[in-house]
Amino acid sequence: STSVSVTLQPDWSQIFSGEKITVRCEIQGGGDTEWDYEWKTPQSTSHQTHVNYWTLSVSESSSGNYMCRGRNRRDSYSSTQWSKTITLTVSDKPQSVLTVSPSWLNPGASVTLKCEVEHPSSGWRFYWYKTVPKLSDRLYTYELLPGSDSGTEEDSYMVHGQTHTAGYVCRAGRGEPVHNMCVYNMFCVSDFPPSASLTVSPDRVQHFTSDSVSLSCEGNSTEWRVRRFPEDSYLSLCSDWGTMTGSTCNISGLNSSAVYWCESGSGQFTNSVNITGHNMILMSPVRPVTEGQSVSLGCRLKTGQKLSNNVFFYQNDKLLQTDTRVELIISAVSKSHEGFYKCQHSGKESPQSWMTVKISAGHEIFPWSLTIGLVCGVLSLVLLVLLLLLCRFRRSKREIFVFLI
Repeated sequence: STSVSVTLQPDWSQIFSGEKITVRCEIQGGGDTEWDYEWKTPQSTSHQTHVNYWTLSVSESSSGNYMCRGRNRRDSYSSTQWSKTITLTVSDKPQSVLTVSPSWLNPGASVTLKCEVEHPSSGWRFYWYKTVPKLSDRLYTYELLPGSDSGTEEDSYMVHGQTHTAGYVCRAGRGEPVHNMCVYNMFCVSDFPPSASLTVSPDRVQHFTSDSVSLSCEGNSTEWRVRRFPEDSYLSLCSDWGTMTGSTCNISGLNSSAVYWCESGSGQFTNSVNITGHNMILMSPVRPVTEGQSVSLGCRLKTGQKLSNNVFFYQNDKLLQTDTRVELIISAVSKSHEGFYKCQHSGKESPQSWMTVKISAGHEIFPWSLTIGLVCGVLSLVLLVLLLLLCRFRRSKREIFVFLI
């Protein structure tokens, strides 16, 4: 007797649209019989091959049941029983998310890129690219980062000695060839004090949905474009949702949160700015705050209504004060004040905004000055002790000498 079964290779628990798989018909106990193979698939009731497998590039329409049986080549009326069905479920391509840590850096620092794929499984390889803007069209050119030619098994990549703002892309794939399955995610920007900058007017992170906002690109370039990457949409240009005049993008109305930045024809990126549109907003610093500075956080309503004292402020979802107030004043910020802030008033809540705290240059220098001062003090004390010992030694020696004479 013969037994027939259908197998899938590779045997992944999830198959995604665009991947290539091989469906194989295994016949056990058929001796030296030469077989042709007949298939039942979601697309056809009968499909015949001379070999016991066939390879297909799957789409969502490939989902369904697959069966096979063998037919004797020398006797077309002699065939095996149909195999049991195997079910193939094809899903749409998974999303990938590219993140950067830390999000604010000092020049020369290292940054870690992490590429996370929905429904992670074994067999994924990750490719890492740096982006270069092309003002001639809406696209970028991609420069493969060192060591990424064959992909990495790790879903993270470290960039050392970063000195300027840059855009990165990750590509994840599996299978042979790996490019049968690609997922991209744009856009991750590492922020530094750049040679080019983006300024926002009005100069704040959160804006009312009806606000008109201007984004201006400044730097050593005559050609600029403004990009946006919303939380719920795709990367796009100012011309899609605003008006570009020279190096300034003017927006009338903000419907969602998004990250904005400028790109030049020479490949420069400005700092990126996260801008949120809402009916109640938190007034917070747009740029990183230096340790020791005073910071004031406020709350505003779209209606222009003056807020009474029943305003509550939160850091990382934790209530900061037991009393209510119109504004929150931090007289001297420290690293512990870094985090997400929001305000609450009469049941309404503002979006969260991140406040970054930078270490001041003075604080970085002070420990070195203190260390040098301590070292000098210790050395002086040691020298003083040595001099006293030396004087005492000479005096003792003179007394002994006199005694011997």
